[in-house]
Amino acid sequence: MDTTWIWQQPTWPHFLWDDSRIQPRLRQVRLQLGILLGKTTMHPGEQQTLDTLLNNILSSSAIENETLNASSVRSSLARRLGVDEAQPYPVTDQSEGISQMLLDAIQNVQLPLTLKRLCQWHRWLFPAPESVLTSRPVLVGTLRGDEPMQVVSGRIDQPVVHFEAPPRTTLNAEVDAFLQWFQNSQTDPLLDPLLRAALAHLWFVTLHPFDDGNGRITRALTDMALAQADQQSIRLYAMSAAILTHRTEYYDRLETIQRGDMDITEWLMWFLDILQHTLDQALNDIEHTLAKAQYWQQFRHTGLSPEQIKVLNRLLDGGEKGFENGISASQYQKVAKVSKATATRHLADLLAKGCIKKLPGGGRSTRYRTS
Repeated sequence: MDTTWIWQQPTWPHFLWDDSRIQPRLRQVRLQLGILLGKTTMHPGEQQTLDTLLNNILSSSAIENETLNASSVRSSLARRLGVDEAQPYPVTDQSEGISQMLLDAIQNVQLPLTLKRLCQWHRWLFPAPESVLTSRPVLVGTLRGDEPMQVVSGRIDQPVVHFEAPPRTTLNAEVDAFLQWFQNSQTDPLLDPLLRAALAHLWFVTLHPFDDGNGRITRALTDMALAQADQQSIRLYAMSAAILTHRTEYYDRLETIQRGDMDITEWLMWFLDILQHTLDQALNDIEHTLAKAQYWQQFRHTGLSPEQIKVLNRLLDGGEKGFENGISASQYQKVAKVSKATATRHLADLLAKGCIKKLPGGGRSTRYRTS
């Protein structure tokens, strides 16, 4: 048999990498992680944790082209986290299951990872015995069947095989070896916990042990490894969101590594780059949240109307949710749902109180932004 896939290498699964390339990148990520933790001197707030976990779940499913009901997943997460929602949305078996899987991964990090536990994750992921993505029956809560596990594209008569997992005959032994390594490596002083998460991701997705859902379980497993490295920080960032942004590159990298030898330096470099991107985004989000909190601390006793508060929050949000280039009187009227005269009066009041300032320009083109 020709050596084609990484798991067919004679030294599998003894991975190798160039430490001289990895260590500088690892130090950069460690530094960024320290800055992130320094920005949050206490545990993240309930809403921040909820938003981060929701983003992680939605992104991980979107990587597989599955769209979840965000409101339903949010309600499932909120209930499990003990967060009160003003208007809770109806939950589904799917939202309940996928929320339970992620929270089990990042909250119960002290419990050993076993095949029984992984199979329970799979059952949570597939509460109905049919895949949302393929509309076919899925073998749920057990290892895959005897058919070859391949990722294929192209015509039926000329398929292109992008990846093939180890055969079913060796799968039990392969999974046992992985689980034993995952348990023992947690206390390995010579293996950095962040590199351990990258190794776990690559190793488990290579095994592809289930009939479906392997990518989502792999990313939950990666979150578990990161939570074991630092249970506080995992609630501050959503790595699946960054992977989604680079999804094509993600699959290309995995395919290249699967066809290579045991040197996985390029995979580790890519994983650390994505983690760096994730931490950068989390820092931006936290700094924005802090700036917004400081703004309202300054103007909390100004006696603003609900409409004024709504518009100011839109301005403070910026980006797609707000008005990066300020807001005009007509836009204020639409957002606040008030008359033209009321919009003019509200803006004048906000100017007088120092909540907003005029931008250069005049007349109908006059725009305002927060001070």
